Amino acid sequence: MLRLSALYRFPLKSGMAEPLQQARFDGLGLAGDRRWMLVEEASGRFFTQRAMPHMSQLSVLWNAGGGVTLNAPGFQALDVPLPEDTEASLRGVTVWRDTLRVPDAGDEAAQWLSEFMGKPTRMVHVPDNRARWLPSGYGTVEDKVGFADGFPLLLIGQASLDDLSAKVGWPLEMLRFRPNLVVEGSEAFAEDGWKRIRIGDIEFRLLKGCSRCILTTIDPKTGERTQDREPLTTLKTYREREGEVWFGQNMVSDGPGILDVGMPVTVLE
Repeated sequence: MLRLSALYRFPLKSGMAEPLQQARFDGLGLAGDRRWMLVEEASGRFFTQRAMPHMSQLSVLWNAGGGVTLNAPGFQALDVPLPEDTEASLRGVTVWRDTLRVPDAGDEAAQWLSEFMGKPTRMVHVPDNRARWLPSGYGTVEDKVGFADGFPLLLIGQASLDDLSAKVGWPLEMLRFRPNLVVEGSEAFAEDGWKRIRIGDIEFRLLKGCSRCILTTIDPKTGERTQDREPLTTLKTYREREGEVWFGQNMVSDGPGILDVGMPVTVLE
């Protein structure tokens, strides 16, 4: 039987994962997932672990006040309130090919994060009404995404990771691949053939395989890169198609709802 074996939220794009036992889903996917982002102060260009691997050690968690709490080794925790969506607070930012104006989290957060990042940095938040469209040709006119690279959700089968670990020769951490949902009970890479699934009361559409990059070579516990570029090196030997290396499936959710770890997963198509 297929079952949902893990749920992860990433409040900050390229920040630390937050394991969940229960998750609420809204119009942008998993509620609170990648709604915050760090950008270069001068240009508004987004930062990720690809160039700044120590971001893997940055914890940004939602707090009771509705904002987030920043934390990192050697730093004092800082509560950051949810910024108001006003013209005065808006900052122009760039995520890949998308440009948008979103609320800035303020100077106190910027000072804390600039010290952590080692360069002038601002933190921004994306309200639902300022979300981006999905990449052209995928989804519907109603499907939107926050600060994730292109799609709001990523699903990986546990058997797919186990298969890769066996080929690499050591047990890989699932969080190298930063999924939102992990499913167990399927064959390795069975998710490649799924088009629609249902978990609880929510249906999901699987739209596109996930092309992997150098970020998978960063140890999520230490922020250090593997010297042999694993597991990307091994993935390229059997998961490369047309110059891209595929692992996991990007998807969207249809309608709101709540999921719990352990729920059965039904493949509809």
